[in-house]
Amino acid sequence: MTRELKIGRVAPKSGMVKSVLVFLHGYGADGADLLGLAEPMAEQLPDTLFLAPDAPEPCRGAPFGRQWFPLPGFDDSDDEQAAAGFAAAARDLDACLDEIIAQEGIGADHLALFGFSQGAMMALEVAPRRAERLAAVVACSGRLLRPEKLAKDTKTKPPVLLLHGDADPVVPFENMGLAGDALVSEGFETYAHVMRGTAHGIAPDGLAVALSFLKDRL
Repeated sequence: MTRELKIGRVAPKSGMVKSVLVFLHGYGADGADLLGLAEPMAEQLPDTLFLAPDAPEPCRGAPFGRQWFPLPGFDDSDDEQAAAGFAAAARDLDACLDEIIAQEGIGADHLALFGFSQGAMMALEVAPRRAERLAAVVACSGRLLRPEKLAKDTKTKPPVLLLHGDADPVVPFENMGLAGDALVSEGFETYAHVMRGTAHGIAPDGLAVALSFLKDRL
């Protein structure tokens, strides 16, 4: 059984839905945190519907935010709770994407994910395990969790863009290289962009690279 996710929505500038970009927010935020990116991106993606689900759980470490799964060290959870939450959230997100594709009447190859931090972890977990290949994945300031499972679990290989600030104090910068190595070794079309001097966030140059990457694939 999966949990239904509340989804924020910004309609396409053209009024016609030809593609969908799903934003996946970070720990302690909510969908609205990234949905503001729709406005600057809409000029280049006029036929794209922008969606931003709220993660399924109230955040244990930030009472007014949401979490995809608990994070030991940031809250009072342990590793077992984190693993169970991660697995449950992956099922929730997978079901949510199925529903979006059915409701909007698009193919999976016209839907892309843009995840930040914990949302990037979710995107890198769910996208390769879907039966139909998604258009693209942008993973910003996150990690590839369970890299040892990638070879066994991969069903499809969407192109992936990794973004990370080299001054990130929250999710260490070296996680971008670790994720990139794992993805490339499994044959994913993988790109990376370093946001110089950027902490845990999305810098303007990173957003510009992401927009170009998505424009070519949506």
